[in-house]
This record gives sequence, C-alpha cells and structure tokens, in this order.
Amino acid sequence: MAQSAVQPSTDPTVIPAKLPIGAIVPWAVFFGVLMLVLLYFVGAEQGATSVMSGENVHEWVHDARHLLGFPCH
Repeated sequence: MAQSAVQPSTDPTVIPAKLPIGAIVPWAVFFGVLMLVLLYFVGAEQGATSVMSGENVHEWVHDARHLLGFPCH
C-alpha cells in the first residue's frame, strides 16, 4: 500500500483571459448612473425636488423606502 492512487496532473495551467479596463468602464458608469437614479426615486422623489407630479412614484417605491431606512411619513 505504498503506492498513491492519485496521479499527478499533467494538464497545462489554466490562465484566465485578461479583460481590458476600457471594456469595463462604460458598463460601470452606466450601472453607477442607474443606481443613482434609482436611489433618487426611492429616497427623494417627493416634495420640493419632485420630478413627477402626484403620489404615483411615492406609492410605487413606498416599501423600498422603508426597507432602506428613508422616512416618508
């Protein structure tokens, strides 16, 4: 029983493909702006800074507002 049942691997080392930063930056900016717009609508869309009139946006994001800790009433 001195022999090992596991044979050493002779597969070449796998090297991940390099992703250039220039390919990531536009997507990062897009998702960053999208998150800021969503944060605005959840956190500040009512009152003096309102972009849309009425209570529709407030009602759509009401539960998310409480979940994230924003007071609304």
